[in-house]
Amino acid sequence: MAVNIVKGTRDIIGEEANAFNYIENLLKQICELFAYNEVKPPVMEYSELFVRGVGEASDVVRKEMYTFLDKGDRSVTLRPEFTAGIMRLIIQNKLLATSELPVKSYYVGPVFRYERPQLGRYRQFTQFGVEAVGNDSPEIDVETIVLAYTILSSLNLDNVSVVINTIGDDESRLNYKNALKAYFAKYLDQMCPDCHTRYELNPLRILDCKVPDDQKIVAGAPKMKDYLSDAAKERFNKVLSLLDALEIPYVVDDTLVRGLDYYSETVYEFHYVSSNGNDYGAIGGGGHYGKLVKELGGPDVAGVGFSFGVDRLYSVLKDDGLLPEGLDNPIEIYVMPLGEASKSLAMQAASTLRLSGYRVDFCFEDVKLGNMFKRAERKGARFAVIIGENEVNNNEVIIKNLTSTEQITVPFDKLVSKICCEMGDECCDGECQCHKES
Repeated sequence: MAVNIVKGTRDIIGEEANAFNYIENLLKQICELFAYNEVKPPVMEYSELFVRGVGEASDVVRKEMYTFLDKGDRSVTLRPEFTAGIMRLIIQNKLLATSELPVKSYYVGPVFRYERPQLGRYRQFTQFGVEAVGNDSPEIDVETIVLAYTILSSLNLDNVSVVINTIGDDESRLNYKNALKAYFAKYLDQMCPDCHTRYELNPLRILDCKVPDDQKIVAGAPKMKDYLSDAAKERFNKVLSLLDALEIPYVVDDTLVRGLDYYSETVYEFHYVSSNGNDYGAIGGGGHYGKLVKELGGPDVAGVGFSFGVDRLYSVLKDDGLLPEGLDNPIEIYVMPLGEASKSLAMQAASTLRLSGYRVDFCFEDVKLGNMFKRAERKGARFAVIIGENEVNNNEVIIKNLTSTEQITVPFDKLVSKICCEMGDECCDGECQCHKES
């Protein structure tokens, strides 16, 4: 019986894999323009990290983690998100003591959540994000929003909706939680079992409930803005004024709380509906956290970050026809040995061209020359390098332009410089004909 792929996962191959690389490379380049550096935490951590970091009231911890006991009887979890692991990495490697603050990091890699597979969402998916730790200013909150917005704009996603809210400081949230408990107590017997748990652990989570009947009750709940301290109001107004000055469009949503318990103050999401009407909801989001680093054993410093699902970004870009052409990654040169005696020199030719930076494939099978040309065409090659018995005897190669069908014979030691000229690149030795003519 064939072994099938695990439900909720998928193979990423061919043009899709090339598109993922394109998206990830673009995101990395933009993060580096903002002076963020890449970090690579392990894919699994001790389960306690996520319980303490993400929060036991979150759906991620209660229902979605892939957790198991290792051979030492220790509880280990495949990461359901990156932030807690990044905090552990920063604390354990003492980056807050040895680096200029804030420590600005970006990451990309697989995460795992046991949830219902749906449009653009899988149980294993690729997450990309940033964290800036060690600064508590409104400006660093705004920088992360600008960074995320710049990324989406660079992907040509023009109709992004930035949804933003504040869930206040400690004083604000305590007062608000008490108001929510008083309000929801009257309706609790009408609400879903998850909301009963959220009511006990963290009533803010009820605001994120997706059950339609519960959403009607949530609509009448007290608003966070009515319980903000003066300091929290001042901070949020500063964030909004900075966004206005930078001409970043936004919508304030009083019900936005995000799905993880470590958030405080500013939280935000990026919503998108494709041109053909597919509503992807939040394609990314993040926010500020004030106590997470301390909760995980580090100093009492704040941080802020966001993440995108690369799978979801790919679906959006493909849906709207926004992926650039040429992501099929064609080869540039196809090396064709004619007979067993020519394979050694042909392998040398392929190796020399690869070391010079060209994407080269090699015909390993003994097939007719016509079939080799058909293979080269399917692979998108621009040139063929042909080596037969005569070429071996004379230490030469034949270079054929597969577009113009013109071909020339050159000494083996001039192969790279001639290919450079034919490609329109800067020649390696400056001794080829195009240099003489200039």
